[in-house]
Amino acid sequence: MIIPIRCWSCGKPIAHLWEDYKMRRDKGDEKKKILDDLGLDRYCCRQQMMGHVDLIDAASEFKKF
Repeated sequence: MIIPIRCWSCGKPIAHLWEDYKMRRDKGDEKKKILDDLGLDRYCCRQQMMGHVDLIDAASEFKKF
């Protein structure tokens, strides 16, 4: 739901890169170029960014009883 602070495999901090990645992806930039520019060289870190689905807005609609 929320981007992890660190990559689950290698432990590299990645959360601070999420907003920049999301903004550039929404503008239509190529994903490979974005990830290269952000310095994400490892497959595990790239997977965290590309595979993340932001569900926080959908989950916040439901109330806990």
